[in-house]
Amino acid sequence: MDLSTLLGLLTAFGLILAAIFYGGSALAFIDPPSILIVIGGTTATLAVGFPTKRLKTAFFKASRPAFRNLEYDAEGTIKMLSELSNRARREGLLSLETAADEAEDEFLARGLRLMADGHEAGTIESVMFGELDKTSERHNESILVYDSIGVFGPAMGLIGTLIGLVQMLGKLDDPTAIGPAMAVALLTTFYGSVLANVVGLPLAQKLKCRSAQEVAYKELIMAGLLSILAGENPRFMVERLNATLAPDQRLEEAA
Repeated sequence: MDLSTLLGLLTAFGLILAAIFYGGSALAFIDPPSILIVIGGTTATLAVGFPTKRLKTAFFKASRPAFRNLEYDAEGTIKMLSELSNRARREGLLSLETAADEAEDEFLARGLRLMADGHEAGTIESVMFGELDKTSERHNESILVYDSIGVFGPAMGLIGTLIGLVQMLGKLDDPTAIGPAMAVALLTTFYGSVLANVVGLPLAQKLKCRSAQEVAYKELIMAGLLSILAGENPRFMVERLNATLAPDQRLEEAA
């Protein structure tokens, strides 16, 4: 589990609650109409803007990487690609079919099978990068849902504020009604800001980071496979792949 996501959410909500309790009664910050406007309104607008299937994917499947500690071993991947390169030079590309059956990464396995089947570099590049583009596209579709929470949440808060102000202005002759109406006006803005800036936008940003990590890892694999297919020297391949990585991620010794 990625503790930074969980701890970040808990800390943000904890600080907000601490400020509420420190300043007085927490009951003053609980207003059912405001909650209905912001939570219900945001959910309804998401339903209008996105197909149900995409919302289910975004909330129950695509959000998992934000809470998982996904670390890609670039150094180990380069070492593995170097070993595969040496193997292909000794035994031929057909020997990579066995390596494909042993590979844990499905993207790597697919590329190795295409190479073992004798497809040309252009064909393999087209298939693999096409898959990579579609993967990135699916990620962006789910990320857009969380970005939209960051937009719709404050917008519904503003709508609630306007409702509260209208109610307040219509009851200026009754001082007892001004307080509840003002509460709706202020709390809807508060709820909308919290929903957007503590939940929606931070999760969207974390998913963007996860997507970039996965794409970079698969691009590294693709570069290595194309190098093997081109018959490049394994040592040169290692140096070329190292050049695309940060110094602490590089394989120190070329095979």
